Amino acid sequence: QVQLVESGGGLVQAGGSLRLSCARSGSVFVNRMGWYRQAPAKQRELVATITGSGSTDYADSVKGRFTIFRDNAKNTIYLQMNSLKPEDTAVYYCNCQSPFGQVYWGQGTQVTVSS
Repeated sequence: QVQLVESGGGLVQAGGSLRLSCARSGSVFVNRMGWYRQAPAKQRELVATITGSGSTDYADSVKGRFTIFRDNAKNTIYLQMNSLKPEDTAVYYCNCQSPFGQVYWGQGTQVTVSS
């Protein structure tokens, strides 16, 4: 089993920054971790992912503003969010996937950007 614990959400003004953290525990090997978000009345969408080799991918809406990175020693990934916009308001979920198709989710952390 894998447990993912997110932190770092909150309320920020447009143009501000936040950093989300996701600490992973458990014995399952994972090869990809990422962040997704879900705004009210919208489907959950991919924000950014990072593979075991360090390759990253971003949604077009966050490219140039968000950065995903990791600290392997702490089994933690981060999402640095800069130049936040009101449309970034959502619950942000940490996700990880194993090579065998197992998928795990965190409990989510709320990010609210005021205009």
